[in-house]
Amino acid sequence: MSISPLMPVYPRCDVRPVRGDNCHLIDEKGERYLDFASGIAVNLLGHSHQGLIGAIQKQAAELMHVSNLYGSPQGEKIAQRLVSLTFADTVFFTNSGAEAVECAIKTARAYHQHAGDEQKFELITFNNAFHGRTMATISASNQDKMHKGFMPLLAGFRYVDFDDFAGAEAAMGPNTAGFLVEPIQGEGGIRSASETFLQGLRKLADDNDLMLVFDEVQCGVARTGSLYAYEQYGVEPDIMATAKGIGGGFPLGACLATEKAARGMGLGTHGSTYGGNPLAMAAAGAVLDAVANDEFLASVRAKGDKLRSRLEQFIGNYPELFDSIRGRGLMMGIKLKTEPRPFVAHLRDNHGLLTVAAGDTTMRLLPPLVIEDEHIDEFMEKLSAGAASYDPGESA
Repeated sequence: MSISPLMPVYPRCDVRPVRGDNCHLIDEKGERYLDFASGIAVNLLGHSHQGLIGAIQKQAAELMHVSNLYGSPQGEKIAQRLVSLTFADTVFFTNSGAEAVECAIKTARAYHQHAGDEQKFELITFNNAFHGRTMATISASNQDKMHKGFMPLLAGFRYVDFDDFAGAEAAMGPNTAGFLVEPIQGEGGIRSASETFLQGLRKLADDNDLMLVFDEVQCGVARTGSLYAYEQYGVEPDIMATAKGIGGGFPLGACLATEKAARGMGLGTHGSTYGGNPLAMAAAGAVLDAVANDEFLASVRAKGDKLRSRLEQFIGNYPELFDSIRGRGLMMGIKLKTEPRPFVAHLRDNHGLLTVAAGDTTMRLLPPLVIEDEHIDEFMEKLSAGAASYDPGESA
């Protein structure tokens, strides 16, 4: 038995996209699919946004990569934009969300240890979280399916139920460096934290000189109707990881921090060969040009409200299949009463609709943020047809 040229770590389906057209993907056979997955919240401007394409093309012709041994006018410009738009004072650019979370973990530890308190290395994290696939980020998640085959895990993480403030407080100890949490869990099932939970963590961090670290890799970059989800909670983190949509499809992540939180991240403490390269910065600039304004963010909220309203009216027609609607903005989930993967496959294979399965029997809806009413209409038509033709017994 020979291994495939692509390491077989993904259970790839038969859809093989070769071209994108706004909110649709087109496969090798010319079949069109309505893309309400967006590369798992990455292609927030769709697949043929002229501003993003033009920025990448222009920069590719000028300069794609230069070592971080040299000054970076491109990186400085985007870092300043992010600082101006968020709580942060400083930014480290990465290639992915996992790397952004890795940097966030190191920053939280360094805050204490570079000040001489080497016993503070533990982050309290939350059940059903997903922080990435590196050794540190799988260690930060309590999911056995990600741990199997990679033991021993990296020490320094303690797990508590999501949205359980009392549990988080009880888990604190002499080794606690801070908290690492997704304001809205993505892979965990589009589960939103409560305001009291996040505000409570902020107070615990303030009262005990701990770091509050947000993972907004999936829920950030306008996905929820604000540039970052923390803005809707009345809470600012000390450190935040962002990625996915920030590059609009070009690989890019970032770790944002306050000046205080970054006090341990001095010369030589961290690095990245490709992080913040000029091509990535051009992509980020085009994304921010499109989404970081009140008009665009208001449109995301309005589209999210419209889609939610239609879904809430619709799911009552199939009480044996659907339970409830979750999420904010255009980060939405339909909680099913059965395992979602067969239904996701049914919509994809039989109705040309792309969605994403998640934990807690939830199907994620992560459309491009540029969808219009016609795309919402098409989505509802395909979902309705898919629900009407779905036989759970055949997929079992």
